[in-house]
Amino acid sequence: MTDLYDRIISQRQGLERIFARIPGFRGYAEMNARREADRMLREHVVHLLKEQMTRLVNAEKKLISSGGLAVAGKTRSAKTQFQVFIDKVNTAAPGYSGFYAAEKIGPDELQRIYAFDAALLDYVDKFKTAIDGLSDALSGQGDTEAKIGELETLAQEAVSAFDMRENVLREIY
Repeated sequence: MTDLYDRIISQRQGLERIFARIPGFRGYAEMNARREADRMLREHVVHLLKEQMTRLVNAEKKLISSGGLAVAGKTRSAKTQFQVFIDKVNTAAPGYSGFYAAEKIGPDELQRIYAFDAALLDYVDKFKTAIDGLSDALSGQGDTEAKIGELETLAQEAVSAFDMRENVLREIY
């Protein structure tokens, strides 16, 4: 019995053999792996974005406590747009779907999707830089209102970019 077990276990290519024998299964497994990778990426990005949102909330509190009520409405608008972006990233359907989708998605389409995924990570850095700029302005090193405007514009751009990603996925599927 042990000899048979060892022989079976030594043939670790069992999954590859299954892939070879069931038409379309390799593509299905690859789609599941892509879907899982997409989910993991978005969860990571959401975590990083929420960290930046916490920094923005802290900057807003500092602004309000120092008498900046006149621009508090603008921070609220920027914060709302930023939250919309976080929510879109967090609640989006997995980026790769369907048993037969393996037939539809090729290297060019994957490259387009991966470019948008890389942009998600870039937006984390952009938000960090924008919030750093706002924090500096609150310390007297710049125009607070301009920095809030930049942050709001960035949030709107991020939402638009994510919507474009969704459109690319709809075109593919």
